[in-house]
Amino acid sequence: MTITEALAEIKTIEKRITKKREFIGQHLARDERLRDPFDKDGGSAQMVARELQGVKDLEQRRVTLRLRIQEANQRIQVGVNGETKSLAEWLVWRREVAPPRQQFLRTLAQALDKGRKDAQSKGMTLVGAGAQVQVGQANTVNVFVNINERELVEEIERLETILGELDGLLSLKNATETITI
Repeated sequence: MTITEALAEIKTIEKRITKKREFIGQHLARDERLRDPFDKDGGSAQMVARELQGVKDLEQRRVTLRLRIQEANQRIQVGVNGETKSLAEWLVWRREVAPPRQQFLRTLAQALDKGRKDAQSKGMTLVGAGAQVQVGQANTVNVFVNINERELVEEIERLETILGELDGLLSLKNATETITI
């Protein structure tokens, strides 16, 4: 089965487990004066026991599927924007590294934009990293930026490119790579 099929099965398993748990909850006890609705199937106690076993079996199937997907993700190497990592590494990077990095880079860009507006409103000049200026010219006050703004914009774009490529590759790999259960 493909990774995509395994992920879809995991979702189905979740729904089945939910239904079984609901059934078990509804049939935990019964008034002895009422007829057992599952008399033909061995009784309510038997049905609840079967459903409990069914939940355990489905939970084990879910664990097995997740482990096989994880093994495949560790085995499969993918190149994105000139950088090759296992799918497992890319998934962790996408989940745990990329979002705070994106937020940090956006915060830097917003701070520079705000700083530029503030400096202009005060008649000052915002000067980029490495710029050659004469300090102390009459009526000129400069605010120096300690980061290369062009490189910052390029890093933001590079990160967005990597995430876009990665999403496409993950979809492709999930649809084409197989796992054995």
